[in-house]
Amino acid sequence: MSTDEQPQRPADTPRSLAEALRSRDDASLGALLHARPDLLTPVPNDLSQLATRAATRASVVRALERLDRFCQQVAEALAVAPEPATYEELHALVAGDEGGDPTVDAALRRAVATLREQALLWGADDRLRLVRTARELLAPAPQYPSPTGLGPTVAEATAGMSPNRMQDIVAAAGLPSTHDAVSAVRSLTELFTDRTRMSALLDEAPAESVEVLSRLVWGPPYGQVTADPARHLRWLLDRGLLLPTAPGTVVLPREAALHLRAGRAHRVLEPVPPAVEALREHRPQVVDAAAASQAYMALDTIEELLKDWDEGGPTVLRAGGLSVRDLKRTAVALDVPEPVAAFWVELAYAAGLVASDGAPDERYAATPAYDDWQGLPPAERWSVLATAWLTATRTAGLIGGRDGKDRTLSALGPHLDRSSAPEIRHRVLTLLTTLPDGASPTPESMLARLRWEHPPRGIATGGTSPGSSPNSAAPLELRARIAQWTLSEAELLGVTGRGALSAHGRALLGSESEDDPVGTAAPRPSPAELAASGARAARLLAPLLPEPLDHVLLQADLTAVAPGPLERPLAETLSVLADVESKGGATVYRFTPGSVRRALDAGKSASDLHAFLAAHARTPVPQPLAYLIDDVARKHGHLRIGAASAYVRCDDEALLNEILADKRSQGLRLRRLAPTVLAAQADPGALLEGLRGMGFAPAAESAEGDVLITRAHAHRSPPRTAPEPVHDGPPLADATLIGAAVRAIRAGDLASTAPRKATPGKAGALPRTTAAETLATMQAAVLTGEAVWIGYVNAEGSASQRVIAPIRVEGGFVTAYDHTADEVKTYPLHRVTGVAELAE
Repeated sequence: MSTDEQPQRPADTPRSLAEALRSRDDASLGALLHARPDLLTPVPNDLSQLATRAATRASVVRALERLDRFCQQVAEALAVAPEPATYEELHALVAGDEGGDPTVDAALRRAVATLREQALLWGADDRLRLVRTARELLAPAPQYPSPTGLGPTVAEATAGMSPNRMQDIVAAAGLPSTHDAVSAVRSLTELFTDRTRMSALLDEAPAESVEVLSRLVWGPPYGQVTADPARHLRWLLDRGLLLPTAPGTVVLPREAALHLRAGRAHRVLEPVPPAVEALREHRPQVVDAAAASQAYMALDTIEELLKDWDEGGPTVLRAGGLSVRDLKRTAVALDVPEPVAAFWVELAYAAGLVASDGAPDERYAATPAYDDWQGLPPAERWSVLATAWLTATRTAGLIGGRDGKDRTLSALGPHLDRSSAPEIRHRVLTLLTTLPDGASPTPESMLARLRWEHPPRGIATGGTSPGSSPNSAAPLELRARIAQWTLSEAELLGVTGRGALSAHGRALLGSESEDDPVGTAAPRPSPAELAASGARAARLLAPLLPEPLDHVLLQADLTAVAPGPLERPLAETLSVLADVESKGGATVYRFTPGSVRRALDAGKSASDLHAFLAAHARTPVPQPLAYLIDDVARKHGHLRIGAASAYVRCDDEALLNEILADKRSQGLRLRRLAPTVLAAQADPGALLEGLRGMGFAPAAESAEGDVLITRAHAHRSPPRTAPEPVHDGPPLADATLIGAAVRAIRAGDLASTAPRKATPGKAGALPRTTAAETLATMQAAVLTGEAVWIGYVNAEGSASQRVIAPIRVEGGFVTAYDHTADEVKTYPLHRVTGVAELAE
């Protein structure tokens, strides 16, 4: 790496992270708070408090886990570098002795800038320091291996070794003897870091010794030896190439391992993200058409689901959620696999279309919002579903699995929220925009890219085997599974078509997304932004959706074919008059005696049904269908059933005799009350179903003798709002909040670092003055306009120090501009412990 390519070194070298933060401008501090939003809660009082919070273990672990793979590798290299390290030493650890790769050089500059921005690294380029907590997490330790696979340094490994043993090692390595152990360690370290002398030493090693070193070089660096080691092991032990760490355990020193690795800290360096590869390509028009077709199927499926639950859906489990049996029944009703049925149920819930009714026998039912949703145009209905899916933290793919307490996760139940789900969905769709229009990705390349951007949890803290690639075969972690579910769910919902992102799916993301090589998290969109992107997607989708039809094709085999989606009134009436036999590009309805009787029960007459079919059929009404309607209508209501507990009434005595003679009626326990009346011990509903099962066509009647019209009762839950996404940790702050926080931190830091005159008592203690002295000093400061330093105890008893410029003193209160809070405040004088002047 040439000197010209090295970053410029700042003139002033900070002595601490707090000083490094003070040297930043407001934009840099804002970038830190955006990248690490946990530092904002609550807003730090000053930059020293911000630096302390940025170095806490929880915050550092969270920041490390959100780094991309190469930034993690650079942080891991810094953890095994000398402290402080120069940029050249870091470059040598990352690129190795060969170096000279422009890709690695550019990626290293970006990674160092990212680590600095996120306050994980501070100092000038000649004195780079990793935050101490990060170094402790990433540095090698006997309890866990380093992510680099390197062991301790010579100095660390020989910390408890006797001086005589050190002299023996120095002599065996061909080095001159020294006067003390410290000099011996330094001499041995210099030998191991000198490429020429180290190569000469290894040239003398037996082949078996070199084989042992090759097995330890990429980690783990620890091995086991017996009390009487073999000759080739003794050769390594005598020269310090293996150093004892515990009885029977030896370690390869870091300096020796780096020589064998040609100076590289990592076996596999990943400076650039893997590209998302195209699996196959289609014309964009084909993709949009396929996605639009699937979008319409999604709307139809949601309507079919809630129509199935219209009179009251399945019961709510005691622990919450849908039972396995009810989920299976729903899957059968929708004619889809259970995981797909679970997705549709969760999508309806996320969109606020279904909820618990809150009744004593709690059931799931459609919400009033479902009726409003049905009144929207199809494209807008799809936009509601797609927006709810994109932002929901509930993850349908987890259904059927187990939680941390080995309990089954049920649909609509608790414990399905995963805070990373919206971010992963958005990122997967954004990566699809990097492919050519109409191209679908290979799942492997998509998962490899996501793993590079956010390596699996544990890599940043030594959770993977040293030297291995994070893309190696391993059980799929949650992020990878959510990414796979995203691809399949986007296809079901019509966001993608044939695996490629559609035009309306691209609009749903909010903007024309560009490839982001480091995969930074975007701020969560506001409701207004979501509504705008959903409206854009709906406008693009609307021309692609088929127009609803006002007609069907009647056939002589008692079926009707709907060659496309039907207008809502036509579809609703036809679903009562006929049964759906098959669905697809065209829907086939079959007319049966039961379906015609259902229409008659709903209050339609035979003439109404003939008129309906004549008005909406493009073909003449077939004679068999007309005969079917007339035949069922002629028998319908001939028998009347009411409550006695139940009775059967008929003007035809012969028909009643036929019923009594039928053996199938014995279960109804009928007896004759009059020539035209039978009484039953069954309830009217059971009697109605029993006679229909025997082939008769009875009708229910009221107490006044009128025929009861039976229509499906639409059961609705009370008004419910859609479930709010459950996010883990603080939300990403917007620019307004970050700007206000930076100003407050700057003001507080200015006040806390303002020079003060010496006061009696211990250094750093709050100023102490009498009430009279406090009042006099405040009044004098009002006249001179100077700022003063005060000690203040709030109502909770918490003490703090502030720098204020008094404006007015009256009524036992002082009104002043508080430099610490950067605003005008009023303080009770009795809560001021004392006041002191600031230094000139």
